[in-house]
Amino acid sequence: MAKKHKSVLLIVESPAKGKTIEKYLGKGYTVAASMGHLIDLPKSRLAIDVDGSFEPEYITVRGKAKILKELKQKAKKVDQVLLASDNDREGEAISFHLRNALQNGGGAPLDIQRITFNEITPKAIRDAVASPTEIDQSKVNAQKARRILDRIVGYSLSPLLWKKVKNGLSAGRVQSVALRLICEREKELEAFLPEEYWTIEAELHHGKSGFRALLAAVDGQKPALGNEGEAMARIEALKEAVYTVREVKATDRLIRPRPPFTTSTLQQTAANRFGFTARKTMQIAQSLYEGVNIGSERLGLITYMRTDSTRVAESALQDVRAYIGEAFPAGLPAEANRYATGKGAQDAHEAVRPTFVTRTPAELKKVLSSDEYRLYAMIWERFVSSQMNPAKTLTTTVDIAASGGSGGECLFRASSTKVVEKGFQQALTVLASKEGTKALPAMEPGDTLTCAKLHPEQHFTSGPARFTDATIVKTFEELGIGRPSTYAPIISVLLDRYYVVRKARQLIPTVLGKIINDLLTRSFPELLDPNFTAAMEAKLDEVEEGRVDWQTMIREFYGPFRTLVSSVHDTLESVKGVMDEKTDVTCDACGRPMVKKLGRYGFFLACTGFPECKNTKSVPLAPCPLPDCGGQIVARKRKKGRGREFYGCTNYPTCQFVTYFKPTDARCPKCGYFLVEKEDKQRGTYKSCINPTCDYLHTKEADDQSA
Repeated sequence: MAKKHKSVLLIVESPAKGKTIEKYLGKGYTVAASMGHLIDLPKSRLAIDVDGSFEPEYITVRGKAKILKELKQKAKKVDQVLLASDNDREGEAISFHLRNALQNGGGAPLDIQRITFNEITPKAIRDAVASPTEIDQSKVNAQKARRILDRIVGYSLSPLLWKKVKNGLSAGRVQSVALRLICEREKELEAFLPEEYWTIEAELHHGKSGFRALLAAVDGQKPALGNEGEAMARIEALKEAVYTVREVKATDRLIRPRPPFTTSTLQQTAANRFGFTARKTMQIAQSLYEGVNIGSERLGLITYMRTDSTRVAESALQDVRAYIGEAFPAGLPAEANRYATGKGAQDAHEAVRPTFVTRTPAELKKVLSSDEYRLYAMIWERFVSSQMNPAKTLTTTVDIAASGGSGGECLFRASSTKVVEKGFQQALTVLASKEGTKALPAMEPGDTLTCAKLHPEQHFTSGPARFTDATIVKTFEELGIGRPSTYAPIISVLLDRYYVVRKARQLIPTVLGKIINDLLTRSFPELLDPNFTAAMEAKLDEVEEGRVDWQTMIREFYGPFRTLVSSVHDTLESVKGVMDEKTDVTCDACGRPMVKKLGRYGFFLACTGFPECKNTKSVPLAPCPLPDCGGQIVARKRKKGRGREFYGCTNYPTCQFVTYFKPTDARCPKCGYFLVEKEDKQRGTYKSCINPTCDYLHTKEADDQSA
């Protein structure tokens, strides 16, 4: 009689992952998806025993009862259940709740075990199935503690905002700290006054070869050229100067490869290279991890993408070194490169790397979408290059004395760099950067040069840059705020709540975001302190490591927090309606006056007859500049897709006026058209005339000087 195969139900989080894994398992295996959390806290109430043990009250997530019922039915028909949710805190909690729910289905106890893996490949899955483990209760406790902390803070602060600001608002433990960082950066930017400075370049010739050199010193000091007059005076003083090569210096430089990606560096690099948001990067990485159809195969192409470690498995190191030895033999070092893991990293997962290094980006380009290809190529190149030799460059610097003029001893400097050994750069295409520059002509000390022209150029000092997805993620990592799995959701929730908007990749706080930040920062300074948040993250890590009891941690936090919330509720003045402004606009539905109000998505006009009359309008920003129109300019958005916000006339389509710059209510003193808000690195924020034939602009510096 043939031996009966053991029947196994393997439960993953997503159908895409299940589809890939199912192809790797033999007869007797059934793969099903839980679609994320099936058991969680209810949304309608706190559901935490804050007066006792702090135990949460879990329920089946609304809309997930059918999935859970089907999993219970399948579990009863098999010999074993393997829980294969992600190998992190959330995944462990999903497995924990699934196990409990399946065991509570009645009947004989089920054989339920946990499996984990870092990549979805045939070997990794088979190894995991062959070595099931028990659920890590410490990891479950860490997830529970984080969930309870976030629930207590959110369900305490949100009602406060409803009472003191407006209904429908919400606040979160980590998101509020992120909002504070963005708001404080905006304050720094608004306070910054750009300072003018000038540079001078000499267009020099050595024989028939020409090049440019920058004025680097005057009488041994950095040039002080604060305005055009000083720059032109310096040029006048150099008219009779003789240019002589003083020194030629060659410097070797070793450029070491970067370590393979962590979640943070992956998000930062994708943002800088491709303009991807953190959310988009993680969505694409998720699809590469869960599996892609390649001919008749389905393969997970990268390892787990939520990690803060640069560690690489020994087997993967052997594979990549073998590949480099064949593809780039001159780039293979004698030993594997090892990278130190950052401070505070959990090191639970490997770095983000390709599962099969021999699957080159060029080979997969036809089966991947454009975005998938770019992200995979970036991950592949970073991993391969991380195990190669450094690149070597040679920089030649020439110092040129300009003497004999009326302006003292001036020193000009020019340099050029060439790559001597490409090293790891051989593997880079998507991640390639220019290391070399135009070569200088061969020169020796004492050579006399001819100056063809002196080029002055105006500059302004740059203020602090607004956060982008890349820089805010880097800041989260540096300050210890959140974890790899939370970076993208933190940004997304601020955008979804309209506390922050994204313009030209920059994260800018809205008026609503600033109001909420000011209120929370004044009322809860410690809670919104990045150092306090980082300390809480460290305690959660200790819970996961089994060194801190989760209930003790929550109890120590909750007592002082509850007292402070109660005090703020009693003492904080309400700001409800303080942003409302009376207007001269009449409601075209009922004839009553309209008021300018701050809503969740910015300012709008509302009828004072609310709730009887619910008529609303966009806020007029300026009169239409076109003659004989009489319309008003309001903010608009494209009806299809996620088009860029623009500003158009209320008389559209009769009037076709459109601008992408925000109008102001200020009029141009030259031509009478309205001014629009603009911003650049040179001037900071300023106002410019909308009239294309008018050159008027008004800077914040001018406002400060007139004040």
